[in-house]
Amino acid sequence: MFSNFKITDTFMRFKKILLILIISSITVFSACNEHDSSKTQTAQEASKSLQPIIIQGALPIESERMAAKLDNVNVETIGGWKFWKGTYQGYPVVISKTRMGMSNSAAATALAIERYKPIAIINQGTAGGHDPALKVYDIVLGRYSTNIGAFKTPKKALGQGSNTLDWNEAFDVLPDDESDPEPIAIRKFQGNEQLIKAAFIAKQHYTKGNVVEGTIGSTDVWNNELDRIAFFRTHYQTSVEEMEAASVAQIAYQFNVPFLGIRILSNNLTNGGDYDAGTGEACQDFVLNVASEYMKAQLAAKK
Repeated sequence: MFSNFKITDTFMRFKKILLILIISSITVFSACNEHDSSKTQTAQEASKSLQPIIIQGALPIESERMAAKLDNVNVETIGGWKFWKGTYQGYPVVISKTRMGMSNSAAATALAIERYKPIAIINQGTAGGHDPALKVYDIVLGRYSTNIGAFKTPKKALGQGSNTLDWNEAFDVLPDDESDPEPIAIRKFQGNEQLIKAAFIAKQHYTKGNVVEGTIGSTDVWNNELDRIAFFRTHYQTSVEEMEAASVAQIAYQFNVPFLGIRILSNNLTNGGDYDAGTGEACQDFVLNVASEYMKAQLAAKK
């Protein structure tokens, strides 16, 4: 009799423990489902309540990796410019392949602003170093972007020769006084503070180099003369040079769209840093994180 009671008591305890485990499992499962549902809801909120952020890259090696990471993608081609419209981590994103150079990037930017009404624009990609302290894979956040290809040369008679180091009068292509025939000034477009803040948050996860603020110089010239590069560094305080950021900044400025240039050093002639093709992918990964942090902050500000 005692033995049967003991067995029954043990069995009842086992049933209680089993019931507790089942209830706990259901609770955890429900919590997980609620968390996943919350994430999905947040993503849906972002897609519905936020305008897309545009991320630009001039070349396939500066744009296609990002495009491949989008969900719900629609591809559009306008003229010679390609756009991938989709979502990244639930946030609306448009990847724009601007093609190379100042005119291409300006045209792609104007088209994108008119068509997609972006919340912000990030122009990113590879660049050559002007600052000897910067190494390949270091990333420059464009506190300023400036056109280093707009200048006035000194007057010289035929036969007097030419010296690029004398071309030291910068020409402002967007003067406040449009009637001024010779607007001599360095025009610098400032990077958006909220985008820079997002970039510094994303910086915590970037391990391939340093992330610093600096000045991005843009021109339709590929400079390989170290004296000329040193001139830009002294005269414009450039950190890097490339062919798009300043023209994008100029268009974004006129449309009043927040802008930031982000450039990774693919090479640096000033310190012997050799070209590395992997830098294009590294920059794209970093910039997607920047975009995600920025959009997260914008969504939070709406609540």
